[in-house]
Amino acid sequence: MIVGVCRVTLMIGESHSLKEKRMVLRRIKDRVRNKFNVAIAEVGDQDLWQSAQLGFAVVANERGFTQAMVQKVLGFIEDLAVAKVSEDEQDYVVYGEELESSGDVAHWEPDEE
Repeated sequence: MIVGVCRVTLMIGESHSLKEKRMVLRRIKDRVRNKFNVAIAEVGDQDLWQSAQLGFAVVANERGFTQAMVQKVLGFIEDLAVAKVSEDEQDYVVYGEELESSGDVAHWEPDEE
């Protein structure tokens, strides 16, 4: 199982209050959730009017598919044109033993006590 996680920093230039910012973020989150069925939430810059950070996660069984979905979600957010994507951070993690030998992705297992 491959998990793709992305944190997106957005600039919302037309926002003049936290209420306006929340309306823009709700629009983005609802549309992304409906179109791609991913988990998405506001994860930073909660008290700033014109800046926001959203985080979303994609889970699949192939790294290429996971990367493609992350890119599609980023493109979709940009195409909505309600906020400008100023930065994004992506990370991909392999869970489970079946993909240990892939070598290109770090493998993670919980610590056993």
